[in-house]
Amino acid sequence: MLPSTALFRNQTQMPWKKGIQAGLPIAIGYMPIAFTFGLLAKSAGLTLFETVGMSMIVFAGASQYIALSMIAAASGAVELILTTFIMNIRHLLMSASLNERAEDDPKWLKGIYAFFITDETFSVAATSGKKINGGYLLGLGLIAYSSWVVFSGIGFLMGAGLPAALQASMGIALYAMFIALLVPAAKKSRKVIVLAGTAAILNSLFSFVPSLNGGWGIILSTSISAVTIEFFMRGDGTRES
Repeated sequence: MLPSTALFRNQTQMPWKKGIQAGLPIAIGYMPIAFTFGLLAKSAGLTLFETVGMSMIVFAGASQYIALSMIAAASGAVELILTTFIMNIRHLLMSASLNERAEDDPKWLKGIYAFFITDETFSVAATSGKKINGGYLLGLGLIAYSSWVVFSGIGFLMGAGLPAALQASMGIALYAMFIALLVPAAKKSRKVIVLAGTAAILNSLFSFVPSLNGGWGIILSTSISAVTIEFFMRGDGTRES
């Protein structure tokens, strides 16, 4: 006796639905961060098309926030692209790790769900089981991606309705967001504190050099700090709780 069509449909849809369910907490967590990005993008002078387009193409929170600060500093396109690459190079390792456990899907399908990989979606996918279904990864990534893009646009539209004086003061929220991203990691590792402090000092020194006052200063301070701190502080440097 052949299996019914309804049973086959339920079995094929199951990984997709599980992925959406697993990604729902991530999507909710992205809402306020994406909303704030939209507000800051409006205050930085981006258009709605540029704001939503950046979220659709880049889909990387920290990189997008740094891009806003570099745009405000009138950095060039090469500096923006290189900084984004350095910030997101870890995604190559994440993709390679998940590829070892993913099912034998077509390369074009793997390319799609590799695009959706973030720190949060990778963490969920990596702990989901020994073998990862492509439908699960698509559902997981798509719900998180949709939340990020939609709320970036909502944040921009809400920012457009704010008084001009309040829009201009939203720049301080960018620094508050960086602190919010840094503090949780700093509580767990001394290396993060030293790395952030070293990068800040170097970037401040580079700001006095005209040719490095902007994006190139950020790139150099980040690269030098990462290499130097890793050399002198090998290991996690994790704090004992």
